[in-house]
Amino acid sequence: MKMVLSQRQREELNKAIADYLGSNGYMDALEAFKKEADMPGEVERKFGGLLEKKWTSVIRLQKKVMELESKLNEAEKEYIEGAPTRGKRSPNEWIPRPPEKFCLSGHRAPVTRVIFHPIFSIMVSASEDATIKVWDFETGEYERTLKGHTDSIQDIAFDSSGKYLVSCSADMSIKLWDFQQSYECIRTMLGHDHNVSSVSFMPAGDFVISSSRDKTIKMWEVQTGYCVKTFSGHRDWVRMVRASHDGTLLASCSNDQTVRIWMVSSKECRSELRAHEHVIECIAWAPDASAAAINEAAGADNKKGAHLGPFLASGSRDKSIRIWDVGAGICLVLLTGHDNWVRGVVFHPGGKFLVSASDDKTLRVWDIRNKRCQKTLEAHKHFCTSLDFHKSHPYVISGSVDQTVKVWECR
Repeated sequence: MKMVLSQRQREELNKAIADYLGSNGYMDALEAFKKEADMPGEVERKFGGLLEKKWTSVIRLQKKVMELESKLNEAEKEYIEGAPTRGKRSPNEWIPRPPEKFCLSGHRAPVTRVIFHPIFSIMVSASEDATIKVWDFETGEYERTLKGHTDSIQDIAFDSSGKYLVSCSADMSIKLWDFQQSYECIRTMLGHDHNVSSVSFMPAGDFVISSSRDKTIKMWEVQTGYCVKTFSGHRDWVRMVRASHDGTLLASCSNDQTVRIWMVSSKECRSELRAHEHVIECIAWAPDASAAAINEAAGADNKKGAHLGPFLASGSRDKSIRIWDVGAGICLVLLTGHDNWVRGVVFHPGGKFLVSASDDKTLRVWDIRNKRCQKTLEAHKHFCTSLDFHKSHPYVISGSVDQTVKVWECR
């Protein structure tokens, strides 16, 4: 079958072929081709490398077509299932949709934590390869690697200004990194006797809190690096610690299957929340915007029986997610559906949804009000270890044992 090219297209293709033959040193073939194609003289410079460029762009376009087809399939499925289209959804109802926008590789071991920078369009990933990597989530470009830890990094966090990053590791240290200019480690905090599993900033940014396999939670002064408080009471490995939005309370979760709520001022444990039947891997404080949805899920009409909170979500190896009224010390909502350990939970900034990451390789979006799983994303080839939801841009990121970081667009 003969391809239909115009006279001019044929001449241009011939010149591109001639350039390709010439630039690869196929001189005999070039002479023969020039004779047969009736092409006197030199090939103009604009045809330099043209054949290769076309060749690679065809492959790129094929990939793009496949991506768009996959997006179209998703959209058609949702349309048939009656999900509201983007035009009908307000941004606080946008949720992550497959396929992923980027799949980023570079880590040489499982990714343990992924977080967004509060201001710049960058995200940061931590890994068992003892490195921290910085990426641009809008372009998918790799930016830099921070090295200093000597063992698996377990957790990372920014202060609210994004000027400092804090990290903790199985090497028993906590490191503070300058995120304004140098990207250097400016302080190392030592004091835990075992693997440090979690770290984050107090809301004001003046203290860092950490939790460890040594069963304690510690508070560190950023300015000096001194440990100023130790919270004791958990009977096993403390997996995660996070401060409430006003900084008066800490929540922690542990292998002892409890969530504990601590008063920051007095170091006393205010309550112990029991209901999970296995190790509790992760916790997240609910934003104020979630209060109405949580109350509806709990069956309280918002007039009289309303729960005041604050509210906290926890994810466990018992495959469930629970939402607690921390003020009253009771579990209000139980979300079940994951087929394996729940490793990460994060609230949608709009308050109506919660997103979770699990060892069943999926991310799930939960409609809090109706206590049901609204969407399941087959996210990774291996366990999903971590996720984050951007506070102001429609993006979710996830990290996995498959060593990749994925960026998901919400719509």
